[in-house]
Amino acid sequence: MPRSTRARVIGLISDTHGLVRPDVFTAFEGVEAIFHAGDVGAAEVLAILARIAPVQAVLGNTDERDDPRLCLHFSETVGGLTVHVSHGHEMRIASPQRLLDRYDADVIVFGHTHRPLVTRSGRRLVVNPGAAGPRRFGLMPSVARLTVSGGVATAEIIDLSV
Repeated sequence: MPRSTRARVIGLISDTHGLVRPDVFTAFEGVEAIFHAGDVGAAEVLAILARIAPVQAVLGNTDERDDPRLCLHFSETVGGLTVHVSHGHEMRIASPQRLLDRYDADVIVFGHTHRPLVTRSGRRLVVNPGAAGPRRFGLMPSVARLTVSGGVATAEIIDLSV
């Protein structure tokens, strides 16, 4: 599949646990889609995010198992690259290497740990946007912006106010 030269920007969010912070609107300004990596929480979270851009979301370990809006995982082609999204709890212990070994995608997005992470393995990228919901574990709430341009993916973690 040909790789697009037009920059594509996707908002990455996880572990909202029912809360959408107001500065998510600023952090995701201009994104063409939002990928939610699970632990969505309250039903209105996806509706609020949909005011920014179309949303796809996966099931987290605290979400209702029968929620029809959530799938176990999904893969989308963005700018010629495959982006795989899952919560990460399916790995028991989610780590970049375990995810790279399990999923054959150019970009792997996961949540669950609440710890923001961007790491590269060759041309492949692993991103955890951190937890955007209620502050836990002494970590700063965060999201990420994924940019795919010229067949290369980069990601930026954006801290949210507490």
